[in-house]
Amino acid sequence: MKNVRIGKNAKIGEYVLLGVEPRKPTGELVIGDNAVIRSHTVIYAGNKIGDNFQTGHAALIRENNIIGNNVSVGSHTVIERENVIEDGVRIHSHCFIPEFVIIKRNAWLGPRVTILNVLHPPCPRWEECAKSVVIEENVKIGGNVTILPRVKIGRNSLIGAGAVVTKDVPPNSVVVGNPGRVIKNIKELECILGYYKTPYEWEESK
Repeated sequence: MKNVRIGKNAKIGEYVLLGVEPRKPTGELVIGDNAVIRSHTVIYAGNKIGDNFQTGHAALIRENNIIGNNVSVGSHTVIERENVIEDGVRIHSHCFIPEFVIIKRNAWLGPRVTILNVLHPPCPRWEECAKSVVIEENVKIGGNVTILPRVKIGRNSLIGAGAVVTKDVPPNSVVVGNPGRVIKNIKELECILGYYKTPYEWEESK
C-alpha cells in the first residue's frame, strides 16, 4: 500500500483496510511498531499512530487523527477525523468519538461512551462550534456515558455509568446522573472489596 507506513512486528487480521483515502486528499497513514490490528478494522489515510497500538474487531478510524503510544481501541468503535488521543488511552467497544476531541494521557473510556460535538445540528458552521470536548489525564468514564458538546472533564475524575455530562467537570470529581452532578471528590471513594484503602491509590505511586 503506497500511502501506508507501518513499523516492525505488526499483526494484521483478515479483511483489514489501511490507508483508505477520504474525499479530500491527505497524507500517508503512519503506524508505529508492534501494532495489533484485528479483523475488519478500517483505518483511513492521514493518521499518525504511535507504537503498541491495537484495535478490536471492526474498529473504524477516520482521517488525520494523532494517536499516541500504547493506545487501545475496542471492537466496533468509531473515531471520526482530526482528534488528538494521547499515550496510554484505552477506548472500549462500541464508543463514538466525533471530530476535534482531545483525550489526554491514560484516560479510560468504558463501553458505549458517546461524545457529541455540535450544539445545534445540522449547522452550516458546525466545524467552528464543535471544537472541542476535552478529556483530561487519568479520567475514567463508565459505560453508556454521554458527553455533550464543549465540555471539559478535569483530570483524575470518575464519571459513573449512564451519566449525561452537560457542563465542565472540576478535577478529581465523581459525577453521576442525568444531568451529571458532582457528588464527591475522587479521594472519598472506598474500595468495597477491601483490596485498597481507596480506589486509584495505586496511581499515586506512579
